[in-house]
Amino acid sequence: MSDRSHLLERLLDPNEVIVVDGAMGTLVQRYDLTEDEFRGDRFRDHTHDLKGANDVLVLTRPQVIREIHDQYLAAGADIIETDTFNANAISMADYALQNVAEEMNLVAATIAREAADAFTATNPDKPRFVAGSLGPTNKTASLSPDVNDPGARNVTWDQLVSAYHDAARGLVAGGADILAIETIFDTLNGKAAIFAVEQLFDELGFRIPVIVSGTITDQSGRTLSGQTVGAFWNSVRHARPFAIGLNCALGGDMLRPFVAELAKIADVPVITYPNAGLPNAFGGYDEQPPQTSSVLGGMASEGLLNLVGSCCGTTPDHTRAIVEAVAGLPVRQIPEVEARTRLSGLEPLDIGPDSLFVNVGERTNVTGSRAFARLVTEGRFDDAVEIARQQVDAGAQMIDINMDEALLDSEAAMARLLDLIGSEPDIAKVPVMIDSSKWSVIEEGLKHSQGRPVVNSLSMKEGEDEFLRQARLARRYGAAVIVMVRVSSSRTVGCLADVAPPW
Repeated sequence: MSDRSHLLERLLDPNEVIVVDGAMGTLVQRYDLTEDEFRGDRFRDHTHDLKGANDVLVLTRPQVIREIHDQYLAAGADIIETDTFNANAISMADYALQNVAEEMNLVAATIAREAADAFTATNPDKPRFVAGSLGPTNKTASLSPDVNDPGARNVTWDQLVSAYHDAARGLVAGGADILAIETIFDTLNGKAAIFAVEQLFDELGFRIPVIVSGTITDQSGRTLSGQTVGAFWNSVRHARPFAIGLNCALGGDMLRPFVAELAKIADVPVITYPNAGLPNAFGGYDEQPPQTSSVLGGMASEGLLNLVGSCCGTTPDHTRAIVEAVAGLPVRQIPEVEARTRLSGLEPLDIGPDSLFVNVGERTNVTGSRAFARLVTEGRFDDAVEIARQQVDAGAQMIDINMDEALLDSEAAMARLLDLIGSEPDIAKVPVMIDSSKWSVIEEGLKHSQGRPVVNSLSMKEGEDEFLRQARLARRYGAAVIVMVRVSSSRTVGCLADVAPPW
């Protein structure tokens, strides 16, 4: 494994923008591999067609992947990404390859590691690094696959965490310097990846840098699951990322205003790696290296970037042009950002000294509203959602959801309501306060909140060890917490604590 101190030193160098490689799939397509070549000897008799499963090539055609890495390194890339964008158990299930997903990650990282080390050996003054790619999977935890049931989901938080954990474990074992949680179109998927990676770091006893990169799907400036750039950053900043960024979906010119917005609010390095423009009518990309590099060079010259690369439709020629375009340009200066409590639903809610009174809608609480309790116990969740809507329409800046009712399966009720609310942009725009006296209910709520919620509440009633366990988990889920503090023998008050950075 390479010396990551070199990577951190280069990131802090005010005179050098770090360049990440370009598209893997674009170059794989150039090889025009057949079904038999994708299968190789190992999967000759496999039950499913494998053509198009680019990740399997690390097992069946490793030399092809090595050649692609070498092309990007020769073009001047400082960081190459592993061929593992879909190498997770969830995505690989489509090819009946879920059982070899972790192996794919290990082998892919090993191939990239050998390529990077070979180029570093020829020029030690320009060390090269490996980023292990953790793609978004082909399922979404925040959106329904059923038009008739907005609360339906085709993947669970626990399934995502398991898949990401095993993929990340393979990448680290293979020698990745960085883990890149990328192309996040659903922030809940991204938060599950962050949770899994943090879990892995605990098991390993060390951590490596993490890049977190979201995907803005159109010029509305939102992810597919509806979050704005500010809300996305508030939702994932607990990851303590090595860099935060935006990639894929759009070309650089369309992505620029959103990168500029992120550069203003993020107190960590910023990365962008856009597509070669928008796809044409045939699904290809027409933007040539001079145009891509000109746009990205312009972003760098404006002081928006610390790292830069390119995504779908790009080639080593694009990378070479980007290297030339950013050469000698100063990197973005990381701003000092005012300490505030930063929450989010689909939109950010930043609370500071000038925020005055924050309205919390309490009518979605079975202990505080008989009408709401009746609807939930009768299973009338659609009507319960309307109460949440009324709260937001009346000016609530967040909504408190409590399902502590003896006749309820509180965990299931919390999950159901949050999933339904998550499908209603007019309600989901505000953060949620997950309110319960039972940690299991709070934890279930956290698994269904793509924004940055508030946990209501934690206390020392079960002892210091349990309090610390729950507080650490709340941070890992990306939540702020209300901590109940006894101020006298007869009075207890709640204090809102932001458990994300600064640390």
